Amino acid sequence: MILSSQDKSFDLSVPIIVIGAGACGICAALTAKENGVESILLERDETPSGSSALSTCLIPAAGTKLQREEGVEDSIDQFAADLIAKAKEQNDPEMARWVAEASGSTVDWLVETVGLPLTLVKGFKYPGHSVFRMHGSPNRTGSELMGVLTDTIARENLDIAAPAPVTDLFADESGHVHGVRITRPDGAIEDIGCQALILACNGYGGNLEMVEQHIPEMADALYFGHVGNQGDAVLWGEALGAATADLGSYQGHGAVTHPHGTLIFWGVLTEGGIQVNLEGNRFSNEVRGYSEQAVDVINQPDHVVWEIWDHGGHELGLAFQDYREGLEVGAIREARTIDEVAEKSSMPPAALTSTFESVEACIRGEAEDAWGRNWQGVELLQPPYYFAKVTGALFHTQGGLVVNEHARVLREDGTLLPNVFAGGGAARGLSGPSRWGYLSGNGLLTATVLGRIAGREAAKLIAAK
Repeated sequence: MILSSQDKSFDLSVPIIVIGAGACGICAALTAKENGVESILLERDETPSGSSALSTCLIPAAGTKLQREEGVEDSIDQFAADLIAKAKEQNDPEMARWVAEASGSTVDWLVETVGLPLTLVKGFKYPGHSVFRMHGSPNRTGSELMGVLTDTIARENLDIAAPAPVTDLFADESGHVHGVRITRPDGAIEDIGCQALILACNGYGGNLEMVEQHIPEMADALYFGHVGNQGDAVLWGEALGAATADLGSYQGHGAVTHPHGTLIFWGVLTEGGIQVNLEGNRFSNEVRGYSEQAVDVINQPDHVVWEIWDHGGHELGLAFQDYREGLEVGAIREARTIDEVAEKSSMPPAALTSTFESVEACIRGEAEDAWGRNWQGVELLQPPYYFAKVTGALFHTQGGLVVNEHARVLREDGTLLPNVFAGGGAARGLSGPSRWGYLSGNGLLTATVLGRIAGREAAKLIAAK
């Protein structure tokens, strides 16, 4: 809710308020401090987590020092082109350019200043990336990311209030935000004033009403994101007169184990793996991308399918903690023959055998894939086979408040809200209007890059007063 700031006095005031202490918010607060301006992080949970903690800590970037050390040639133009192509040229090309331009220095900063132990992920390219540009933590977990970031909060003496959910903003008729209202665990209400506000509180994936409104095809899907993603930033922004865009865009995933709830590394599919329904039949081009695959999986009987891969995918998957957890809890099974896969999964053996034969024909160039998958350079799966029952899931939304290259929130007419910034899931992303535009890593890309930009530009705004 937006409350009037007229004649309002606050319990305390700070230069910058950052709502949300995930990757975006912490990057913003750290950067603001580097630029000489203090802030306070307001986090609704007891400890910072959010969507960042649920990620695989994979951040794409172009022109990083890690790329150069590995002899990988990349460029801002190439990265921007990949972002635009994945979204079928329906995202903002200028935004793609300036995010790509800032990505390399952001990853370098995370490594050298923040101390995040990133390495360049090689061996396979995520769908849509033309070169190796994905940077990941050792175990590919969001907990590693948030562990380092929260340690940095303590090391840099950043002010944080948690749990301190924000319920209301105080603003005047121009849309200038003068402060916020928070509720403490004991029910106490505090009003905090500010000179600038950074919205870093992600999207609306946890708000079923908004999901039903904007992405109805995912209303019945498993929600694999943070329950705190209630769309507050979008709702506040709209109430202030901000423009929104691409609210039908989101990151889905077509390989969350059922019922265990562990994530299957997507590379097992790009390395030749397949997905089949309960009848043993393929139903789509599995390697288009994990976001677009989510709906196809959900649309199968019982909303589940079987994913099958071999030792090559298994070896790659072992680098991911989520994959190892799937092994530990028994979500991932092993078999020596196709018939054994069929028996253990209760699929018709004749149908599954026929599916493997059709794939082999495509690999040998003897037939065209019915779903348009390109099998060139892919080898037929060989025993031992690994397989898991999976479902599709909604991870997080990608639409949000429209921002410019300074992470400033814009009104519908293109003018600026006086002192409001946004990043991460609170801001419009780079995935275009729908699920198919999500390029792997887009979530953390805009979280970290826009967080950095918002912190720097909010500090500049205050310094100029």
